[in-house]
Amino acid sequence: MSVVHQLSPGWLLDHLSFINNINYQLHQHHKPCCSKNEPTSSVHFDTLQTDSLISLGTSATFIAFDSTTKPDNDARGNCEIFIQRYVFRSELFNVTKPYITPAVHKECQQRNEKEDPMDGIKEENRISIIGKKRKRCVVFNQGELDAMEYHTKIRGLILDGSSELIQEGLKSGFLHPLSEKWNKCSEPITLPLDTCSLSELCTMAKHLPSLNEMDLQALQLMEEDMSITEQDLFSRVVENNSSFTKMITLMGQKYLVPPKSSFLLSDISCMHPLLNCRKTYDVIVMDPPWQNKSVKRSNRYSYLSPLQIKQIPIPKLAAPNCLIITWVTNRQKHLRFVKEELYPSWSVEIVAEWHWVKITNSGEFVFPLDSPHKKPYEGLILGRVREKTAVPLRNEDVKVLPIPDHKLIVSVPCTLHSHKPPLAEVLKDYIKPDGECLELFARNLQPGWTSWGNEVLKFQHMDYFVALQSRS
Repeated sequence: MSVVHQLSPGWLLDHLSFINNINYQLHQHHKPCCSKNEPTSSVHFDTLQTDSLISLGTSATFIAFDSTTKPDNDARGNCEIFIQRYVFRSELFNVTKPYITPAVHKECQQRNEKEDPMDGIKEENRISIIGKKRKRCVVFNQGELDAMEYHTKIRGLILDGSSELIQEGLKSGFLHPLSEKWNKCSEPITLPLDTCSLSELCTMAKHLPSLNEMDLQALQLMEEDMSITEQDLFSRVVENNSSFTKMITLMGQKYLVPPKSSFLLSDISCMHPLLNCRKTYDVIVMDPPWQNKSVKRSNRYSYLSPLQIKQIPIPKLAAPNCLIITWVTNRQKHLRFVKEELYPSWSVEIVAEWHWVKITNSGEFVFPLDSPHKKPYEGLILGRVREKTAVPLRNEDVKVLPIPDHKLIVSVPCTLHSHKPPLAEVLKDYIKPDGECLELFARNLQPGWTSWGNEVLKFQHMDYFVALQSRS
């Protein structure tokens, strides 16, 4: 369970626990009895060798290895099956200190005391050539004024609600006060190298012959090793309907595909395989790559214009009464776009606005709440697809609760960029149990969901996981 505490303000989540509760275990048939059909393609299932397993060490908290003997009905006799378990790297959730130190924030506060937002004027200190400070008045732009007004409206909600959830987390021991020993022992995190650029791969895939004209059924990942081509991967949805994790190798890089999950690796110009499945969804979550100045400067990832986002075929993907959830940055321009343009263009009626509040392992905000730049929260806009006529839910006996407004999701964020917290458990009371779920612009997979994006396997890379030590 990812929900540690649920109180009236919202939820305290354990993102790492959610990932590790996924059944990340590979069933490997022991050679030589199950060694036929060796894969040869550049995209294939990968059978791990037991001598290459990685030890998790002291952070392992559950049984790492299992071995069973299973009868095989294909005239191959009894075949020993090894179960290798994997967990996500815990250090990627080791956020011991705020991203901005108190000393830096104190300087910001002192500067802000000289600002008068009501007049739209701020004073900035500058050092002249002769070493004396001089003041320069700068006018707030409209975006800054809108951001300050919005922050003023929600500040109390964020502070009071998150404080209540954090106190509960400290009482239960889920959150821990920061000790000097812990602080001194914290080491910098070495992130895996992005040796396989999935987004660039998707761009290259558009030049494959006849890719845009293909209308193929979903590709099933079978129990046995199998070979698939790159063209198969880009031209149809890939499904793992088994109860165990599968491993695929793409361009020499290994990725874990959790059980009961499916995905399409493509960019926005090649979404037709998702539409060809002729499936509609009861929940659609999306985290668009919003355009902003820092993205332009860093060239870290591509972004979409508002017009491109509006062209996403939500009307074709959404089931009646579908719940649409959009992650929104703190730029008021984006917030207004979703509320005033995007949702109306999709016939989506806004029902609630929630916030994700990011904290450290000790319960501090990752950024000061009143920081003039980065804020410790992000928004989610929730809406329902409107219908011209009243359409009952697919199962009339299923009752779902109305979605409350102004809820908080409080969690320790992953240090990986844009690794959002899971919403499956916080949404369970507001959707029917067997609802079809879709995540757009996804960077990871989860059981029971279909995921789409040009980096949809990014956080499924083997480098983000460790194999629990086996025992002979």
